[in-house]
Amino acid sequence: MLIRRATTLDGAMVDLRVGERIDEVADNLAPRAGEEVFDAAGGTVLPGLHDHHVHLYAAAAAATSVQVGPPQVRDREALANMLANSRPGDDGWIRAVGYHDSVAGPLDRALLDSMIPSVPVRVQHRSGVLWILNSAGLAAIGLPEHSDGRLRSTDSWSDALTRRETGLAELSNRLSRYGVTGITDATPDIGATDIVRLTELHRKDELRQRMHFLAPGKRILHDDALDLDELAGWIALRHHSGGPVAIHCVTAAQLIVAIAALRQAGTHPRDRIEHAAVVPQDSVGDLATLAVTVVTQPNFVAERGDQYLDEVPTTEHDQLWRVASLLRAGVAVVLSTDMPFGDADPWASMRAAVHRTTPSGAVLGADERISARTALTMFFGCPDEPTRLRAVAPGEPADLCVLRLPPAAALAELDVDMVAATIIGGKIVYVAG
Repeated sequence: MLIRRATTLDGAMVDLRVGERIDEVADNLAPRAGEEVFDAAGGTVLPGLHDHHVHLYAAAAAATSVQVGPPQVRDREALANMLANSRPGDDGWIRAVGYHDSVAGPLDRALLDSMIPSVPVRVQHRSGVLWILNSAGLAAIGLPEHSDGRLRSTDSWSDALTRRETGLAELSNRLSRYGVTGITDATPDIGATDIVRLTELHRKDELRQRMHFLAPGKRILHDDALDLDELAGWIALRHHSGGPVAIHCVTAAQLIVAIAALRQAGTHPRDRIEHAAVVPQDSVGDLATLAVTVVTQPNFVAERGDQYLDEVPTTEHDQLWRVASLLRAGVAVVLSTDMPFGDADPWASMRAAVHRTTPSGAVLGADERISARTALTMFFGCPDEPTRLRAVAPGEPADLCVLRLPPAAALAELDVDMVAATIIGGKIVYVAG
C-alpha cells in the first residue's frame, strides 16, 4: 500500500510504501500497478499507539456488566436497586463492576445477600484487585463457607470462572478507531491457554491489535500482606529465569516495599512499576537509581480527581499520579489507560497528562503537567521495551496512525476524532467515515 501526502511529527511531507513493515519513505513515490493508495491529505502520520497496560478480558466483559460505582451509583439504595433490576448473563451470573466504598462502605457477602440472595453475583471493586461475591456466587465456585466473600482477583478461585471472549472483536474495533495498534495485557493470572487463544484470534484478524503479556512476571501487592523477603525472592527467581518483573503499586506502602525488594534482589533492564499512583518525594530518587520504568495513568486525574481532592490530604496531592517530576529526576515513564478501570481512550489520557484537570475543572498537580508532544510519544513505545520509541522509518513495523490534522493542530487538540486511519501490518483496519 502507498500512503501519500502524509506529514511526520517533525513537519516533513512524505509518501510511505508499506507491507508488513515500512518499505520506503520518500518525498514522492509513484504508485505501482494495482497498488492500494491512501491519501493522507497532509495529515500527520504517527507510529500506531501502543497502550502499555490494559486488561483485555475484563474490558470485553465490562461492556456487558452492570456499573455500580460513581457516578452511576452513589448510595446503598441505588446499589440495591441496580442489582435487583439486573438480568443474569448467559452464564447465570450478575456481573457488576466499578464499585467504590463511598457507595455503601466495604462490601461483603452479607450485604450482597440482603440485596440479591438467590442469583450468583460478583462485584468487582474499582481498583480491579478485589471481587465480592454473595452466598449463591460463593457456592457456585465451591467456596460456600467463605467468611465474607471478599476475594482477591489473583487468588485461585478465579480459575472456576470462564473468561468471556464475547465482545473482543467489538473492543478491537473500538481500539482501532482510537489509533491503537498494540496492547500490553497486564492481567496477572492470565494463563498459557488464554495467551494461545488470544494469539489465534489475532491471527484470524478477530483481535487486530498486536499483543504483549506481562504474565507471569506481573505481581499485585496488597497493603495487608506486604512481605519484603518473599517479594525479593520472587523477583530474584524471575530475574534468574531471564525475565523482568512488573509490580503493581497503588499505595505509598506498596511502592516503598517494592523499591526495597528491588534493591535486595537486584534489577533487570526491563523491570516495571505499574501505576505508581502515589509516589512520596523520597521515592522519586529511588526509582531513578533503580532505573525501572514507571507505567502510569494520569487519566485518573481527569476521571477521579475530584474524589482525590476530597479524600486525600492536601499535603499529599503532589504525590498523586506523578509524571513531570519523575521525568525531571531521570525516571523512565510511559503512559497507559488501565482499560477498563480507566477510560480506554488514549487521547483522553494524553490530555489529562497535559492539563491535569479534574471533572469539575480544578487542577490537580499542576507541576506534573507535561507537553502534548511528550504525552503523545509516551504511547509510541515498543511492547517489550516501552521507552524505546518506534518511528515512521524504513524497517519499522507498518503499524501506523494517520490523523486528519497537521502536527501543530493535532498536538493542540489531542482528540480521538482526529484519527483518519489505523494501519496494522500494512493493512487498513479503520478509516474514519
